[in-house]
Amino acid sequence: MSNPNEERKHSNQDLMVERIQTGVRMEKQMVKVLKGLAEYLDLSLGDLLEGIVLHAFAGKAPFSNETLEQIARLKEVYGMDYGVEASHRLRESTSQQKEKEDDTI
Repeated sequence: MSNPNEERKHSNQDLMVERIQTGVRMEKQMVKVLKGLAEYLDLSLGDLLEGIVLHAFAGKAPFSNETLEQIARLKEVYGMDYGVEASHRLRESTSQQKEKEDDTI
């Protein structure tokens, strides 16, 4: 008896999914770089993020060397002057936190 998950893994057929809206907050320059990269690759932002996550979950690099060069250019254009070393250390400024609190009142 064959395993349906194994068959799906090697199939070239489209996989039907249900997508949802999320309320994710991300750093402003990072989002600009991601949007620019999605445009460069002719993808939606959602498709780009799904691809990045699926590659990460599989322990694989999501980008070619050419795409990494484009990312470096976009980071320079949009002032994203940090990299992986900032992971889990990004904090919102006090003024942004205050605005967020005011919006919920």
